[in-house]
Amino acid sequence: MSAPARTRPMAPPRPADPHAGLPVNAIGRHKSALEIITLYVFVVVPFLAIAAIVPAVWGWGLSWLDVGLAIGFYFFTLLGVTVGYHRYFTHGSFKARRPLRLLLAVAGSMAIQGPVVQWVADHRRHHAFSDREGDPHSPWRYGTGARALLKGMFHAHLGWLFERRKTNQERYAPDLLKDSALVTTGRLFVVWAAVSLFLPAVIGGLVTTSWAGAWTAFFWAGLVRIGLLHHVTWSINSVCHVVGDRPFVSRDRATNFWPLAILSAGESWHNLHHADPTCARHGVLRGQIDISARVIWIFEKLGWAWNVKWPDPVRLAAKRVPAAAGN
Repeated sequence: MSAPARTRPMAPPRPADPHAGLPVNAIGRHKSALEIITLYVFVVVPFLAIAAIVPAVWGWGLSWLDVGLAIGFYFFTLLGVTVGYHRYFTHGSFKARRPLRLLLAVAGSMAIQGPVVQWVADHRRHHAFSDREGDPHSPWRYGTGARALLKGMFHAHLGWLFERRKTNQERYAPDLLKDSALVTTGRLFVVWAAVSLFLPAVIGGLVTTSWAGAWTAFFWAGLVRIGLLHHVTWSINSVCHVVGDRPFVSRDRATNFWPLAILSAGESWHNLHHADPTCARHGVLRGQIDISARVIWIFEKLGWAWNVKWPDPVRLAAKRVPAAAGN
């Protein structure tokens, strides 16, 4: 049964200029030339690795060790972003013991999406201005026409990463800047990125006792894994603000897009997240798989996390789109 919410008429949003309508101190320093060059390397090289998958398979094959390493490192670093960077550091969906707090910061850094404080600042700004002027990565930035939306989706997916002006950390993440260990973790971002790329190669080489095993592990569990992880994460910014269902009322165009539920560890249940940002579970309806929420539940059972903001049935009922509530 299709959800009536898909066909509900909505007023077309105004172009979402990421720098219009912002408070004076919302934007911090410019990105340096080195930061821009590094971004290109981390965006383009893994993408090229994905494009080379077919000839790579024909050339040297793919071992079960490569598959295991790729899956293991993929979900470890993905959960560092979804559970750590996003639900914990950005939205405070739960409280965590100090070792877990630092582990989540390191795991998130290994996803190679930027230091934790800057990631959080960008995302908090996104929520403050979601799909409106000031949003750093709205796909509706250029308007609602087909050409404008195509351009906007590219901007939301990865184009915004190359914007020279950075979100001001002092305004949007002052709480994290007070944690010296967290700031130090961020300064070591390049180290964590290197570990993320080269540790699979070390493991592959040691297990197979060969340079070939090291190289294939580096390719599949390093480059390809990072490339896939990046594009899945970026799809939450682009696809999940354009395509999908909207069973909950939110002030923006965030949607639920089920095909990405497992690969994003539950982040693609994006409509509920924007309707109730601090909720620790994003997939709250029947059949909605949310791996990140399950991991938080495990942390809670182990005593590593507490004060978890689980879904409130009364709050959720109040946020349901009336036409969708009866489905």
